[in-house]
Amino acid sequence: MTVTVHHAKTHLSQILKQIELGEEVVICRGNHPVARLVQFETKKGKRPKIGSVTSAPVIMSPGVFDPLSQSDLKEWGLV
Repeated sequence: MTVTVHHAKTHLSQILKQIELGEEVVICRGNHPVARLVQFETKKGKRPKIGSVTSAPVIMSPGVFDPLSQSDLKEWGLV
């Protein structure tokens, strides 16, 4: 989309909505392009959707929730 400076000043909110949808906007002074507006991208990118997997699953060793033996309890100072 190409717009004039006057149009950009008058309709900035609408132009920003178009940019958020991925459109590129060129602002012209008369017939001469002056600026190009594009969507801002952060280094981290967009936030993931809620519930989406973002990391590898945690894998636990077998027996991780088994009770501690008496010697383990003594070693940890729990008896």
